[in-house]
Amino acid sequence: MEAGKKLDLLALSSVPLVMTLGNSMLIPVLPIISKKLNVSSFQVSLIITVYSIVAIILIPIAGYLSDRYGRKAVMVPCLIIAGLGGVVSGWASWKMEDPYTAILLGRVLQGIGSAGAAPVVMPLIGDMFKKDEEISAGLGLTETANTAGKVLSPIIGAALAAYIWYLPFWFIPFFSAISVLLVIFLVKVPKKSEKEKQSFSSFLRCVKKIFKQEGRWLFAIFTIGCIIMFVLFGILFYLSDMLEKQYNINGVKKGLVLAIPLLALSISSFFSGKKIGENQQLMKMIMIIGMGLVALSFIALRIQHSFVYLLSFLAVTGVGIGITLPSLDAMITEGIEKAERGTITSIYSSMRFIGVALGPPVYSYIMNVSEHMIYYISAGCSLLAVIVVILFIRPNKMSQKDPHSNHMPKLA
Repeated sequence: MEAGKKLDLLALSSVPLVMTLGNSMLIPVLPIISKKLNVSSFQVSLIITVYSIVAIILIPIAGYLSDRYGRKAVMVPCLIIAGLGGVVSGWASWKMEDPYTAILLGRVLQGIGSAGAAPVVMPLIGDMFKKDEEISAGLGLTETANTAGKVLSPIIGAALAAYIWYLPFWFIPFFSAISVLLVIFLVKVPKKSEKEKQSFSSFLRCVKKIFKQEGRWLFAIFTIGCIIMFVLFGILFYLSDMLEKQYNINGVKKGLVLAIPLLALSISSFFSGKKIGENQQLMKMIMIIGMGLVALSFIALRIQHSFVYLLSFLAVTGVGIGITLPSLDAMITEGIEKAERGTITSIYSSMRFIGVALGPPVYSYIMNVSEHMIYYISAGCSLLAVIVVILFIRPNKMSQKDPHSNHMPKLA
């Protein structure tokens, strides 16, 4: 990897880290917020839901704008908006007698900021590097930062709320400001010529053409990304509930236990990103192995799910998801031309957000029906992802590309 780009990657890695922390660290705090504001569990769940819904809607728009006007021109203002959202929620919690509506408004602002910040990181890394193996390594690093945020978020959220219940809201603008400064001063974006900038009508024609030509494997990637986030966030919700009800593990201790499968995910994601390079056949094999591991871990848990087995096999689940994510990121980033990369990767990010939004409520319903059903559904969804990979992601016979070319071969 180019030595001068390491600081750029460090700065860009702060973006998904901040966005993940800004959302996930509130999850262990929701019961406290519900008591402090005297609102129902449904009302307090909207603090997470409005964030995700706004992001799902706006991410593709942010992708187009980043293709049209530049990555940093979209990313930096959105980071600032996300920080302002934290200020609104934090100030309302601190000063207002009935802050619930203002907190939701702050979360809407955060969703807007998240939509235009974190998803733009993937295409920007694709713009910065010429060699596909460097793109894969860079994507692996940012995916690791994203996952590290998931690992740290329940611990940090619980610790901050133990001091002052609304302190997690103020944590968001603090780290957003750090990320803004890092991106402004450290990230150097290749300049986009006027010829590369498209009108909206031209953009729509190009996107339609992309999906007509590449739709088979693009929809496969979207589906797998959605399934992974659905299973991951659903099982974390289930684990959080089980730790409290069955094992009486609460607070920061619960956050530490929840971090175990996420830590496995983070480490495996980092090493997978460094190893996959530009080999699409290897990426496909890793995705099959990764999601196969996830399916097998849930089948094993159906047979035996004592506390030790639960944590052990969920760590295996983390490894399976961790090695799969960088391959998904690399395929979709390196397989699309730079002019449309921001839009396509943003649609992919929206699909992942849909999985995040659906996981907890669906698993909550399933838990009330049957605990065993959790393992069946999780294993079934993972096997479905394996089938999608096998049937719809098919690197063509020219997967051994011309060594002088800087572009990955197209997927069949």
